[in-house]
Amino acid sequence: MGKSSLLNALLGRRIARVSATPGKTRALNVFEIPGPTPPHCYFLDLPGYGYARASKADRTAFAGIVRHVLHRPRLAGVVWLLDIRHDPSEGDRSMQDLLAGAGTRVLAAATKGDKLSLAQRREREAALRNALALDEDQVVVTSVRTGLGLPELRESIAALARGGEP
Repeated sequence: MGKSSLLNALLGRRIARVSATPGKTRALNVFEIPGPTPPHCYFLDLPGYGYARASKADRTAFAGIVRHVLHRPRLAGVVWLLDIRHDPSEGDRSMQDLLAGAGTRVLAAATKGDKLSLAQRREREAALRNALALDEDQVVVTSVRTGLGLPELRESIAALARGGEP
């Protein structure tokens, strides 16, 4: 379960198309999310960099989209999906550099939390925080399958959208 599945689970409705094959998102998808505070919020679903089977030219284009989005003046922050079961990849490190360079506020959704025991989740969450220099309140362990962490992630995203800390 990837980005689109998480987006659908967060909103409680199917707005993003889900594929069984990772890396299917090939373009910037924009979803308008109506709400009382702020009046409207937009989720930008970007191509993934981790498991996308893409050519070098496509990966360069994806990176260009990401850099463009990170420099948008109205960007409230980024929800960065990381598989809790794995150490940060080279792509994760590159993304960390891009986010830090742009001064972007980051909220990390550590996905697939249901695949680990509680003790393993705590250990892996701490390892991700340390490896990527993230504060405790910047990481939310989630599972689309069980709903783990989804309410907390919704609250943190709302705080980002309002201009507060995650």
